[in-house]
Amino acid sequence: MKTRDLLVAALVLSALVGALYWSNHHQSAESSADSNPELSPKILTLQAADIAALSIRKKSGASVALARNAAGQWQITAPQALAADQDAVSSMLSTLTSLNSDRLVEDKASNFDQYGLTQSSIEVEITKKDGKTQKLLIGDDTPTGNGAYATLAGDSRVFTMASYKKNVFVKSSNDLRDKRLLTFDSDKVSGIELTAKKQTIALARSKDEWQIVRPKPFRADRSQAEELLRTLHDARMDLSGSEDDKKASAAFGSGTPFAAARVTDVSGTQELQVRKNKDDYYAKSSAVPGVYKISSATGPGLNKSLDDFRNKKLFDFGFAEPDKIELHDGSKSYLLTRSGSDSWSNGAKMDPVTVSALVEKIRDLSASKFAETGFTAPAIDLTITSDGGKRVEKVILSKNGDNYVAKRENEPALYELNASSVTELQKSAADLKPAPPPNKK
Repeated sequence: MKTRDLLVAALVLSALVGALYWSNHHQSAESSADSNPELSPKILTLQAADIAALSIRKKSGASVALARNAAGQWQITAPQALAADQDAVSSMLSTLTSLNSDRLVEDKASNFDQYGLTQSSIEVEITKKDGKTQKLLIGDDTPTGNGAYATLAGDSRVFTMASYKKNVFVKSSNDLRDKRLLTFDSDKVSGIELTAKKQTIALARSKDEWQIVRPKPFRADRSQAEELLRTLHDARMDLSGSEDDKKASAAFGSGTPFAAARVTDVSGTQELQVRKNKDDYYAKSSAVPGVYKISSATGPGLNKSLDDFRNKKLFDFGFAEPDKIELHDGSKSYLLTRSGSDSWSNGAKMDPVTVSALVEKIRDLSASKFAETGFTAPAIDLTITSDGGKRVEKVILSKNGDNYVAKRENEPALYELNASSVTELQKSAADLKPAPPPNKK
C-alpha cells in the first residue's frame, strides 16, 4: 500500500516538474520574441522635419493633402485650401515617423492581394524636402480585428500594425483643419471688447493686470477676464453635424444677435459675432471665412454683464502679508506694523493668531453687490499698506440701513457689504492681544 502511494506521489511530482519546465520555457521564448526587434521591425523611420508634404488617399471617403508653407506651418491643400491644426498634424507625424509593426508576416511576399494591399484601403504618400517619396500602404484588417496589414510601395515585406495606428491615418480635412474661430495669441492680448446683454464692456490688460475701461473705469476681476479670454480662444467650429455652409449661413442670418467680441493683440484686432437660432449658436469671424455652428458652451460663456467682470474684493493685497494696518472705528483705533514675521502695536509684539484672524477678515471683505448711492457719513476707515510700501489702499465704510456701503480712495465704485462681514471685522480687531511672554527655562 505504501509502495503504491509512493509511486503515485512520484508520478504527480514528475508531472508538476514537467509543467513547470514547459511554463518557464514558454515564458522565456515569449520574452525573447518581445525583446527581439527582428520579430517586429520598424516599418518607417523618418525625421518629421524632413517631411515637406503628405497625401492620404482612401478607398472610401475623400482624400486629403497637406504641405508646409514658407513659414514651415502645415496647410491643407486638398480637397480645398484650409489652415491646418498644427497639433493634429504633429500627432499624426509622430506616429508616422517611427512606425513600428506588430510583426513581420512575410519577408518576400508574392501575393499582396490576399492582404488587401494591391488595392489598399489607405495610401499615405510622404514627400521629403529632397523631393523623394515613400508610400505607406494599409490593407485589410487581420482576422483578429486588432490590426491591419501594411507594406511600403516597392518593398516585398508585409507587416501587421496595430489598429489604433491605422486609425491615425483615417483622417478627413475636417479632422485636420484648424477649427479655431479666432487665432490671436493669448499671451499678447492687450484688450477685449464684449457686447452682450445690450451693453458694451471693454477690458484692457497691462502685464497680468486687467482693468475695465468702458463704460467706466473699474477694477476688473482677473479670473473673470481670463475666463472670457479662454472662452474666446477656445471658440471652435462645430463640424460634427451635417449642416453645409448654406444652412449655417441661413441659420446665422435669421438668428438673433447674441454677443460680439473684439480681441486685440500685437497683430491687430479680430472680431467674432455670435447669433442664436432656436437652441443653437452660430458664429462669423473676421479671422476665418465662412459661418459656422459653434459649441453650446461658447455662447453662454459670452453672455456676461458688467458686474460679472467687476472686482468685488475691497482690497488687492491678495495673499501678501500687509506691512501696515490702520483701522479707525468710531472712538476705537488700531495700528499694526509688520517687522519680519512679527506684528507690533504701540511697541508691543502682537499675538500672531489674532493678527492672522484680522488679516483674513480684511482680505475677505467683498461686495454682495454694487450700489449707485447710499454712501453717507464715514463710519469706519481702513488703510492697508503692502508690497514694501508700494501699495497703499484706503477704504471708507458708511452705514446704510442694515448694511454698509464702502468706497476705495480715488475710485467711483460703491460696494455694498453685508453687515455680518463688518461685524466679524470689528470683532477680530477687538480680539487683538499682545503675544504671550516667551517661556523661561
